[in-house]
Amino acid sequence: MDWQGQKLVEQLMQILLVISGVVAVVVGYTTESFRTMMLIYAGGVVLTTLITIPNWPFYNRHPLKWLDPSEAEKHPKPQVVVAPKKKFSKK
Repeated sequence: MDWQGQKLVEQLMQILLVISGVVAVVVGYTTESFRTMMLIYAGGVVLTTLITIPNWPFYNRHPLKWLDPSEAEKHPKPQVVVAPKKKFSKK
């Protein structure tokens, strides 16, 4: 899954859960049934899981281009620079 795919999954998850929650509350309120509301919301969670968890092909539309190992060896690796600690004196 690429970066744009991860963003899409996050947006789909939020949208689907909000929609299923709103539909569940409205139907539960109109039928006056807490059980119906919970079943509809649970169905929405299962549907959201089936859509967002598997790595579907449409989540891989923008694959990353990686360097070949031989090409990566030509470039220097970044060095970690640690700043010296400052000494504070009490006055």
